[in-house]
Amino acid sequence: MGNIFHGGGDADLDMSNGGTAVFVDALMLAVSALVEEPWDYRFAALLALQDQNVAGRGCVGFGLADIDWGATPAERARAKDFVLRTTDLALARHRWEELDYEAPYAERYLRRFREMVEAFEPAPSVDPSRDGRFPGPDEAATASCVRHRILSALPHWDSCVRCSEEWD
Repeated sequence: MGNIFHGGGDADLDMSNGGTAVFVDALMLAVSALVEEPWDYRFAALLALQDQNVAGRGCVGFGLADIDWGATPAERARAKDFVLRTTDLALARHRWEELDYEAPYAERYLRRFREMVEAFEPAPSVDPSRDGRFPGPDEAATASCVRHRILSALPHWDSCVRCSEEWD
């Protein structure tokens, strides 16, 4: 069983469980380096919630349409730019030397995700509490794992994606 991340229309990123773990690890290393604004921390929480060691194998994924991109064109543009910058930093292999495995397909997955985000036209947010798929302001990933220096999914669970894999 794998995981699917939906873009707009027919654009999807379908990955194995192992591929998803690598994809999330790479994005978490990057997002943790770039967060500045409240929305960024909410997006970081969404990524942290994709931890299959907690949520279960084959049980993660999200759609770009499920993200609260913002109410104004400027907010949506800024949020989209943040996701693209995060993906670009991951593609630059930011902190990959800390991973204890090879990631031969990670670049392909990240490029596909970047293409999906770039082509996606975010709709205005209707209601920030609309369906609970995108973490709200009170669920933002503001806690950082001291050991791994990445954001964790608090208040949902008390570990970062690397801790949950029991890495040394």
